[in-house]
Amino acid sequence: MKKTILLTLCFAALWLTSCAQVARDQIRENINLAGSNYLAYRGPQHSLTPAPKGYEPYYISHYGRHGSRYLIGTSDYDKPYYALLHADSLGKLTSKGKETLEKLRLIREEAMGRDGELTLLGAEQHHQIARRMFERFPEVFKGVTDIDAKSTIVIRCILSMENALQELVALNPKLRIRHDASYHDMYYMNDEKSYYAKRRDTPEAREALKAFNDRHTDYSHLMRVLFNDDAYTGAMTDKALGNSLLKLASNVQSTELRRSLSLWDLFAEEEVYNYWLMNNAFWYMYYGPSRETNSAGPYTQVNLLKNIISTADTCVTKPHPGATLRYAHEVDVMPLVCLLDLNHYGQTIDDLEDLDDRGWNNYDIFPMGCNVQFIFYKPRKGNLRDADILVKVLLNEDEATLPIATDRAPYYHWKDVRAYYLRKINSK
Repeated sequence: MKKTILLTLCFAALWLTSCAQVARDQIRENINLAGSNYLAYRGPQHSLTPAPKGYEPYYISHYGRHGSRYLIGTSDYDKPYYALLHADSLGKLTSKGKETLEKLRLIREEAMGRDGELTLLGAEQHHQIARRMFERFPEVFKGVTDIDAKSTIVIRCILSMENALQELVALNPKLRIRHDASYHDMYYMNDEKSYYAKRRDTPEAREALKAFNDRHTDYSHLMRVLFNDDAYTGAMTDKALGNSLLKLASNVQSTELRRSLSLWDLFAEEEVYNYWLMNNAFWYMYYGPSRETNSAGPYTQVNLLKNIISTADTCVTKPHPGATLRYAHEVDVMPLVCLLDLNHYGQTIDDLEDLDDRGWNNYDIFPMGCNVQFIFYKPRKGNLRDADILVKVLLNEDEATLPIATDRAPYYHWKDVRAYYLRKINSK
């Protein structure tokens, strides 16, 4: 018995070792992953499981983020640029610092007057997502059918919606499209007044994040790369300048400048990885199922999940209901994924240091253009009102697991899914 227990513990230790810091290896392979929510959308990474025998897709309920954008707030561009410009005027920049200053000038000029706006890549992302949706589930979009699309009132979301709809109507001109962006729908599209939003900012959360960030902040290497004077104290603190430059480095991938320049070469591997760790911890703490906030973050999307369920209720009994498309922000997609507990992202992890070891990686959840798609399947024959409707959920166009028992994974019985989530949101 003791030998069995020892073997079990050894295998568990080996498994944990093999899982440890997978994110570090993935970021080493693709440094853009360190951008967290600035990661440009990569598209599906896996193929889809064929529909169960006798079933076909007939309705899609979608909720997604706008595509790639410029940074929000001119200070994100101005502060690091003027900090290096001032250092240059004092003769404090290294040759690499001077090269970086020129790159910042180009980045700043490209973004001038485009505060938070959709980039060309962001528009193309939604053309591609819509095209794949149409090609993967042609039965949903065939013939004359209705597409109901809604966006938040933010222009990058509206333009993301319009680019997706342009693609769909080009593929099938018979589609009847209704699209809207109104304060009327903001209570579920982007519920900034959620009761749960106010409950996230706890002393415990602030203290845990501060302690975590203190352990993972060290830009001494970066300062040596940029400045020729170890004693130089510039217009920004080392931490503020380091974070600002990493943010800019992260967002270059979303712009046309990605073809001609990069800032990633400024940083040591540890600086990049630690920057991602801190961002990952922040998003987990305030938008994920953190113990310090009593898992309030995911419940900010209660109204959205209710809308997804109630809208599906009105559609699944129709023989050809089409699709419901919604376009919003990562601050909604991430907590929705956690509320749904897709791929176990709704599971609480007690220690922030364990997030990467446990595979809680934000870049897998909410890149630019991220989306959740409920794909509904009906039997090819029989009365829909008595049918066993199936559903599978895609996270960023890849099949996701749900915390619900099923005999047809990755397909789930809609009646079970509906009942499970209604119990969850009504019990809070």
